Amino acid sequence: MATAAASQVAFSATAGSDRAVRTSGIQGTNNLTFTNKSRTGTALSCESKAAARRSHVRKVRCMAVQQSSKVSVVPLDLESAKEPPLNTYKPKGPYTATIVSVERAVGPNAPGETCHVVIDHGGNVPYWEGQSYGIIPPGENPKKPGNPQNVRLYSIASTRYGDSFDGKTASLCVRRAVYYDPETGKEDPSKNGVCSNFLCNSKPGDKIQLTGPSGKIMLLPETDPNATHIMIATGTGVAPYRGYLRRMFMEDVPNYRFGGLAWLFLGVANSDSLLYDEEFTSYLKQYPDNFRFDKALSREQKNKSGGKMYVQDKIEEYSDQIFKLLDGGAHIYFCGLKGMMPGIQDTLKKVAEQRGESWDQKLSQLKKNKQWHVEVY
Repeated sequence: MATAAASQVAFSATAGSDRAVRTSGIQGTNNLTFTNKSRTGTALSCESKAAARRSHVRKVRCMAVQQSSKVSVVPLDLESAKEPPLNTYKPKGPYTATIVSVERAVGPNAPGETCHVVIDHGGNVPYWEGQSYGIIPPGENPKKPGNPQNVRLYSIASTRYGDSFDGKTASLCVRRAVYYDPETGKEDPSKNGVCSNFLCNSKPGDKIQLTGPSGKIMLLPETDPNATHIMIATGTGVAPYRGYLRRMFMEDVPNYRFGGLAWLFLGVANSDSLLYDEEFTSYLKQYPDNFRFDKALSREQKNKSGGKMYVQDKIEEYSDQIFKLLDGGAHIYFCGLKGMMPGIQDTLKKVAEQRGESWDQKLSQLKKNKQWHVEVY
């Protein structure tokens, strides 16, 4: 799963970015903050294969965002599988993939650094939208001397065709986790997030150990191309939704012609923290009848009570529409720090009671109908 912006939820978060199989690897809850360093991977020689692919991915991604027509994708046999690939590579036998590029994904005033990491898997580790990859960072497991590090899971932030639309890459959205000592106020590198810093510090051509793909709960249901999908994220929890939206609006996939409604709610600290904003804004312009995008900027906006605007406040603002869409069969997804869920659940419960409904019964029905999709960490 991808990491999420800690400032978007009103609680002190552990280092969710470096969870070992969904468990944080950093102890303590109040001392974790995120650095604003802008270090990203630097290019190797232009003659190198890695540099050539990085240049190609960047060019294709830029062209795809700017053009109004959809992008052709290959190979189309990635559409032929009846079931999603699961655990093709396991921790004891990971796949050695190559870093294509590491780019800062937020502006200079974002509280912390988030990187967009493109990985070349050569088409050997296929996945579906909504799945996760496992990354095994280098080094020894501090709790099990002599053993490798635990696997850290990251939601994949691209479609099965990758940012180069050729089925050979996958992208991750990674927030760098940095620990500051509460007494001295100084960074303690020994407690920094191992995997997030490894990924954000990676350079084109670097090798990484990859496992997966894993996960089925966040797979995009495609039996009804006209369905409604309500997507709620904090910070880098937006990763799987980027994959959904590229499949819906950017890629020319012959067997999937989306004609429904995709509604994204994204909560971050400020405007500079918005992820993939250029892509999402382009969909608004091209598909105004099929895409809605609402932002909750906790440090820039106020809710109706005059407090900070969190994603649950946006949900409450549009609660009547959301409930009507859910009654009509809409799917609703949640991805981000687990601390986002209590506030959202409280909001939904309050709205249900105002409508004379039992939230517990409604939630049970949504789960039974497979409309409720949650992946938090």
